[in-house]
Amino acid sequence: MVKRGQLKIQQMAFMLIAVTLFFVLAGMFVLVLKFSDLKKTALGLEDKNAMLLVSKLANSPEFSCGSAFGTSKINCIDSDKIMMLKNYVQNNKDYEDLWGVGKIQIRKIFPKEGDGLTDIECEGNYPNCNLITIFEKNVALGSEQSTYVTLCRKEVDEGYIFSKCEIALLFVYPEDRTNE
Repeated sequence: MVKRGQLKIQQMAFMLIAVTLFFVLAGMFVLVLKFSDLKKTALGLEDKNAMLLVSKLANSPEFSCGSAFGTSKINCIDSDKIMMLKNYVQNNKDYEDLWGVGKIQIRKIFPKEGDGLTDIECEGNYPNCNLITIFEKNVALGSEQSTYVTLCRKEVDEGYIFSKCEIALLFVYPEDRTNE
């Protein structure tokens, strides 16, 4: 009889261990399923952040025309101010972490410069260019967000100062964090 009692105790212990292992494995399976979408969700949030940022960026003090070109305009970017910001960011890398994105770029689309087929980066040739890359670091390709903006600057012609505005696209590329 003693052997029978010991056998039943051993059976109960093995059953408890088996049930515990089953629940542990089931819990791990649920956690793996839950966390498998975590990276995709994070990338989706970065895209959403870039989309919200591109709509706010054109009206931020660093970019906006303010009332320098008459009345205050919505989605108006001062290209002279942008060129100064570009030069500053190229010399001071700390500033590019302010926005939390991988790249900010402005492409003039009308009127076209040159042959209209090749991009001419704005460096010493400003304003005879159509592409201003404010900064670029780790870029997540294929997920850029853009909005149409008015790109304005002051020009002098025959002694008169006037505002020249052109149509452009403001691009914001999220930062590539797949290596982290």
